[in-house]
Amino acid sequence: MSTISLLPMLKGFVIGAGLIIPIGVQNSYVLSQSIKRNHHLMAATICIVCDFILMSLGVFGGGALINSSSMLAEIITWAGIIFLTVYGLIFFKNFYFASKDDMLKQVKPSTRKAVIFTTLAVTLLNPHAYLDTVVIIGSISGKFADADKMAFLIGTLLASITWFYALSLAAAKMSPWLSQTKVQRGINLLVALLMWVIAYSLFITL
Repeated sequence: MSTISLLPMLKGFVIGAGLIIPIGVQNSYVLSQSIKRNHHLMAATICIVCDFILMSLGVFGGGALINSSSMLAEIITWAGIIFLTVYGLIFFKNFYFASKDDMLKQVKPSTRKAVIFTTLAVTLLNPHAYLDTVVIIGSISGKFADADKMAFLIGTLLASITWFYALSLAAAKMSPWLSQTKVQRGINLLVALLMWVIAYSLFITL
């Protein structure tokens, strides 16, 4: 691969990592599943595939569609607010009603279908995902020549692959410590508050 195509790929990796790594809905869910070692690699893979699809839409013009349709943007936003509020309540319930014994024994592992559905929901019902992947990535890619857009897209995809698999495997490796009752309750509370903060931030933009 030529030096010319390596530069946009590197830029794609750095920009993609900057948008993906900050803690958000996807990261919180992958982290919680990894701690339980409950289909965590599948959850990470779904996040990566969704990122690739959304980033591809952005690079190849999908961002303009969302920006041009205020109704579509509002529908996505309301769906995100409702989902994040309810999802936050679930994590808060796990925090508030946690026993002093072994909390993980009280929580039944999610089924494969439940993990697939929830991972898709935390990704596709989160308006920030569209903002980061479709709108921002799409806007930045417009600065590259057509020949370099694919290299830029590959760079963003590599960032997604690296981050989600690293997060999933590292959290699963540290599961004995992260699954301690006090630590797990703290994570559940943090995730619940994060969901509500994001939901509120979406609400005030309407």
